Amino acid sequence: MSKEKSDVLFLLIKSLKKSEKRYFKVSVSSENDSSSKKYVRLFDLIDNQKSFDDNELLKKAPDLNPAQLSNLKSHLYKKILQSIRQYNQSSVIDIQIREMIDYAQILFNRSLYDQCASILKKAKKQALKTGNLELQLEILKWEKNVINQTVGPGNQVRVNRIIEEVQDTNNRINNINIFTNLAAKLNALYLKIGFIRNESDFDQLRRMFNTSMPAYDEKKLSLDEKLNLYNLYVGYYFFIQDTENGYLYAKKCVDLFDEHKQIRTSKVEAYIRALNNLLIAQYKQFRYYEFVQTTRQLREIRQFPKNVMNENIRLRLIKYTYVHEFNRFFMLGDFDIGVALMKKIKTGLEHFTSLLDSHSKLIMYYKTSCLYFGNGDYNEAIFYLNRIINSENVDIREDVHSFARILNLISHYELGNVDVIDYYIRSTYRFLLKKDDLHNFQKYILNFLKKLSYQFKESQLIPEFIKLRSQLLSLKNNPYEKRAFVYFDIIEWLESKIQQKPVADIIKEKAKAILKEQNTTSTEEKKSLDQY
Repeated sequence: MSKEKSDVLFLLIKSLKKSEKRYFKVSVSSENDSSSKKYVRLFDLIDNQKSFDDNELLKKAPDLNPAQLSNLKSHLYKKILQSIRQYNQSSVIDIQIREMIDYAQILFNRSLYDQCASILKKAKKQALKTGNLELQLEILKWEKNVINQTVGPGNQVRVNRIIEEVQDTNNRINNINIFTNLAAKLNALYLKIGFIRNESDFDQLRRMFNTSMPAYDEKKLSLDEKLNLYNLYVGYYFFIQDTENGYLYAKKCVDLFDEHKQIRTSKVEAYIRALNNLLIAQYKQFRYYEFVQTTRQLREIRQFPKNVMNENIRLRLIKYTYVHEFNRFFMLGDFDIGVALMKKIKTGLEHFTSLLDSHSKLIMYYKTSCLYFGNGDYNEAIFYLNRIINSENVDIREDVHSFARILNLISHYELGNVDVIDYYIRSTYRFLLKKDDLHNFQKYILNFLKKLSYQFKESQLIPEFIKLRSQLLSLKNNPYEKRAFVYFDIIEWLESKIQQKPVADIIKEKAKAILKEQNTTSTEEKKSLDQY
């Protein structure tokens, strides 16, 4: 096995839970052959390493033949995978179904067609429960093979039934492939540019969407088809900043999981994604009480059986929990509470962030910088903004990179660093022009900051803040300018300057007014229902 494969073996062993390691050792030791002890020993040696090192292995086990070590590691890798499969067999239904299909193939090859048909019947029942269309298609293939080898009454009827099922299953798989392929295309574009910037972006997106969508009757779609369709629409509406429709489809997706509770554990990743989408929509629309309830649902996933909680799921849960806790602070203006929490978890958060993909890291850094900015900790905000600005991945979420530079400029202004503002304005202009992201919103702010760098008197500042506020408010309903307010609501910052209050106080006052109105509306609706 090559050095690269050796690293893969090391990572595989490190990914195992204690119970899985114990199961592997017991199962290998029970083989009672001469090589089993070697596998267990090699397993322990690699498990005890902090980073993989072939030379260290040979030093600690001089009896291992260097020429045979590569082959031994290769076999160990396969044995570990077999062990993981066996360990999870009782809890992962798809593994059980695949095993039944394997048994059916063995029985078919021995001409035991009745036994083969019996196992296929059981496998099909399970596959229909989980909604795994690919496994259903595999089972149907073997059912056709069995019919071709047997003669009996009703064969023609059975053949027609299987053909209809194959066509129906293929159509459903085709729909899901179209939905997921289109979702992947939209996501790739979103990861590059962020929310749509102009009419050209919108036309490109709408063409891509309309030309790819198949004709369908939503009522006749299977559970999997609906889940993928709703996710696709959520992504599309979020992309074009139609949060109302995005919310409706995110809600429909979560409602499916509430209606079919048994799929929450079998499709836990899809369930987490559905809750995350709903939380994003609720945050953007300030549906605070709904947001709190959905957050509770997300946290309840931690109580799911251990056998469904792999490392990928744990990482997603932690990521979404952090992000939406940030969003809750932003909704209420509780930046001081957020910063106090950050101080407690900073070390753990740094380690966690290092495990994330580039896009998720970018979002975490931006959320963190906004949290510190809202609390008036501008140096800390700049520290995290510089992580974005100095990143090599400037082609990921170009919109976040653009607004990180704007927020960086405002932070320097707040610190009184007027001597560097001209430099940063020129640098930001160059970046925005290069990324084709210089719009009225950015122009107004950059021109405003450029004027402020000339040392306005205190009496002259407030009229300038009022003027900029008026300019920006006129953009709030523009479909291609309003995206700017998603990243940082500069209106609230301007109001804090005009009213000479901390920005957190401005947000808190607005949040209290909105929550009071929502409470009043909720009480009135309840009274109306009681009377009805």
